[in-house]
Amino acid sequence: MSDLIHDFIFHSAARKPGAEALVHGTRRLDYACLAGLVRRTAGALRAAGLERGERVAVYMEKNVENVAAMFGAAAAGGVFVPVNPLLKPEQVAYILADCNVRVLVTTADRFKLLAGVLPACRDLRRVLAVGGSAGLPAIEGVAVGAWDEALSHATLDAAAPRAIDGDMAAILYTSGSTGKPKGVVLSHRNMVAGATSVAGYLRNTPQDRILAVLPLSFDYGLSQLTTAFHVGATAVLINHLLPRDVLNAVVAERITGLAAVPPLWIQLAPLAWPADCTLRYLTNSGGAMQRPTLEALRRALPAAQPFLMYGLTEAFRSTYLPPEELERRPDSMGKAIPNAEVMVLRPDGSECAPHEPGELVHRGALVSLGYWNDPAKTAERFKPIGARHYGLPLPELAVWSGDTVRRDEEGFLYFISRNDEMIKTSGYRVSPTEVEEVVYAREHVAEAAALGVRHPALGQAIVVVAYPREGAALTASDLLAACKPHLPAYMLPQKVVIATAGLPRNPNGKIDRKLLATQYENVFMEEQ
Repeated sequence: MSDLIHDFIFHSAARKPGAEALVHGTRRLDYACLAGLVRRTAGALRAAGLERGERVAVYMEKNVENVAAMFGAAAAGGVFVPVNPLLKPEQVAYILADCNVRVLVTTADRFKLLAGVLPACRDLRRVLAVGGSAGLPAIEGVAVGAWDEALSHATLDAAAPRAIDGDMAAILYTSGSTGKPKGVVLSHRNMVAGATSVAGYLRNTPQDRILAVLPLSFDYGLSQLTTAFHVGATAVLINHLLPRDVLNAVVAERITGLAAVPPLWIQLAPLAWPADCTLRYLTNSGGAMQRPTLEALRRALPAAQPFLMYGLTEAFRSTYLPPEELERRPDSMGKAIPNAEVMVLRPDGSECAPHEPGELVHRGALVSLGYWNDPAKTAERFKPIGARHYGLPLPELAVWSGDTVRRDEEGFLYFISRNDEMIKTSGYRVSPTEVEEVVYAREHVAEAAALGVRHPALGQAIVVVAYPREGAALTASDLLAACKPHLPAYMLPQKVVIATAGLPRNPNGKIDRKLLATQYENVFMEEQ
């Protein structure tokens, strides 16, 4: 049994060392090779001075070194922090500073882009550069070395501190409703329980070949690795540019499991899938899959079972709809995944009646430890619930999702709305405030609001409404161009509106987002 997340790899290597574990392009590692690489990485990190519980950030596209760095950090007793490779240097620096990263693993090219912002990361002591360190700029107080060289001198028996399943394993950053991203702290127990639960209902086996399409900084993307390693299956990494690249990888690698978010499924559904496609199952999370997309996928891939899922980073995965229920209730989120309880509660904590709207609350082993360095937000979302252990006074925290749902008489859940102002676009949660901060940094902007507006392909698209300073010349194209160097593509507004008057206010004097959202709610639908 695996109690720690890196043990998945070691135990699979002990069972079947020659089984294929990880594929990236032409590189193919069996479990023995992957286990050895993870152990050498752990040794290199310990030799670099990494102490128990210290953070290791990984900032690069999906590749073998990325995987080795994450699981090697865990094996060394540290905490890995996967950083989305789409983020801009300022955003990366915020994450590194916020969780006091000690070691950064990145590529030489990315390091050059970060060099100007890394001095602000005062806890950073070591950088390991994949691709070599020759010619890289020096940063005071930070030792910069080559990844290959560090691993070549590492020992496999570097003594890592003893860890238990309640210790921190990872911090995943997700956009916060107050503007800056929040770091969700996951324990080994959280990650092991999540992988075990998902692999159980997906019926994963060592024969599965799982394509990792999504970013590894996304809990749903990281799950493709943990479920594969848990059962000894093969994980195939891809950094795709076009939807056709995904189809080609499925065919070439005989993929049996594919996970994606709704905007990607919209692009994949109309492709010419082969009649003998090897896909055994499809999974969807990060937003509801539209029914036309689901129907198109079922026609194109009749042998692949669709699993519609709901999750939040704070508890990884909460519900899934068994494929056999699709015909009867295609709009349902399903029921709780194994080893989790999902409740629908009123504000006072009492349970809602059937079909009564309430907040989705998740309890169990998958509930994370809270938000890094944010006790106020942690207390707001993670709350104690009544003891359910034979009257024993055992404290337990559940996570309040912020989503309104209802439950039918048979216990199946249905999504109603999101309670916060987060924008759900392309499978990402985007903070309006984070976008607005970039817009407000342009000197000609007096007022601005970022809104999530319905979009036929993205779920929601970002619309920015901006009002210029008096006498300033401000155009939509100029404002969009000014945002591009500071925001990743998925956070860029799909539409910029220059207002001719000040933005509306609510009774509290704040910008009335709800009124603005109503005014622009059909802007993309009308363009169809």
